[in-house]
Amino acid sequence: MNWSNFLHIYQPAEQQPDILEAVVIQSYRPILRELIKQKNVRLTMNVNGSLLELFDKHQYRDLIDMLRELLKEGRLELTGSAKYHAILPFLEENEIVRQIEINNETLHFYFDHGYRPDGFFPPEMAYDERLPKIIESMGFKWLILDEIAKSGKTETVDYRKIYKIKNHNLLVFFRERRSSNLIMSALVRSGDSLKQALASDFGSGRYLLTAMDGETFGHHRPGLEKMLFEIFNSPQFNLVKISELPKYYKNQVEEVEPVQSTWASSEQDIERGVQFLSWKDPENEIHRWQWELVNLTLQSVYKLKQEDPIFADIRSRMDVALASDHFWWASAKPWWSLEEIERGAYACFQIMKRIPDANPVSVDRARELYEQIVSTAFEWKRSGKIYEIGQYRQHLVRIPFKERTLEKGGVETGIYEAFMDMFKKLEREASERGEYEQAILWRDAIYKIENKSDIYDLVHAVEILRLKIPNEEVEKTLDKYTEKYKKIRGGQPEQRGA
Repeated sequence: MNWSNFLHIYQPAEQQPDILEAVVIQSYRPILRELIKQKNVRLTMNVNGSLLELFDKHQYRDLIDMLRELLKEGRLELTGSAKYHAILPFLEENEIVRQIEINNETLHFYFDHGYRPDGFFPPEMAYDERLPKIIESMGFKWLILDEIAKSGKTETVDYRKIYKIKNHNLLVFFRERRSSNLIMSALVRSGDSLKQALASDFGSGRYLLTAMDGETFGHHRPGLEKMLFEIFNSPQFNLVKISELPKYYKNQVEEVEPVQSTWASSEQDIERGVQFLSWKDPENEIHRWQWELVNLTLQSVYKLKQEDPIFADIRSRMDVALASDHFWWASAKPWWSLEEIERGAYACFQIMKRIPDANPVSVDRARELYEQIVSTAFEWKRSGKIYEIGQYRQHLVRIPFKERTLEKGGVETGIYEAFMDMFKKLEREASERGEYEQAILWRDAIYKIENKSDIYDLVHAVEILRLKIPNEEVEKTLDKYTEKYKKIRGGQPEQRGA
């Protein structure tokens, strides 16, 4: 099976040296060294220009050398992006172009002045309808988005096709959520378990396109890099660059009109029009003040003449201040960091103070916004509001499986009984094989679901079950149990008694 596994690696421009060192040692260096060794592997990556400069500044130049070698050999392709990881749908067109151009300049500097990427990765896969025209005009041939961008719904992408954005010559590739999440969550920790999870896809004529943070392997998930290296050696996967996919599926192209989204958006977020929730939550007053401060500062920077001796320094500081990090850390759903919130607000305020002849009213307003952001962030933390927001979010997401199925009645009852039957079957089989730890896992899953305590599990037992049982068998079991309830269901809302 053709597999394009897209890796995105990024660290904030002002990342602490000790954190950067940990990520380099645990993730970046092991992955690149293995890529150098595995001559059959083709890979697509995004390496933000700001991270390349961090490698240079902190003398991790061996990483730059390895990236350069892989590029020259044609086994690695890098995408374009925004240098400091700005969320592009929130910026004006001229600013979007700038953030992409300064990233291109950094790539050219480190990897050959003639180097130009074909693909484009919008930070957080944040997309709006302006992007295709902009990035196509800048010479890019394709972009990568999450599968939910295709229609606002998941599981609507046909991975036997190549997609093209309507009214453009720009191809769009959609990241598959299920497979990406299986890997990122470490539900699969070996090459064999990944093959088992994807068993039904082999021989189907489809390709696999996963995308995730490169830091997943080794840093976020210690030891998971070993699974990645096993896959590099697997003859069952033909590891290809995204740019290579069209040659395998060139006669199967479909036009699409992607919707506004990110790789974190849910279907409900899109339906409610809050698909950028983690960076611009309409219910979050800190987000509102952050964006007012950023835009106030940006407009003041635009008024500064380019020939002014301080312009280059001010403009560079503004580029960094547009990074998505301080908005993300202020979302409180669930991400929260007082330090990062203050850092972003302070950066903008300091820019305003440095601009010669800045409007005093604007400077005063920037000071007010900085103080509002910081004092409110402290008050939210002190008062427990952060905890309350997190708990409310968990309440919305964490609905017991029993409540979602059995207690809803009708066909959903069959779904509950089907899964419980499969759990019991797995428990029995594991016990018969003497695999008592697995038997206990399934026994505990049954108990938790029956008692509605399954909401506290980081990975739900139903997802684990889908890894253990081929998808076709799961679907057959569901059909068997739900058919019974379809036959006895009446034509009125009330359900017939058993």
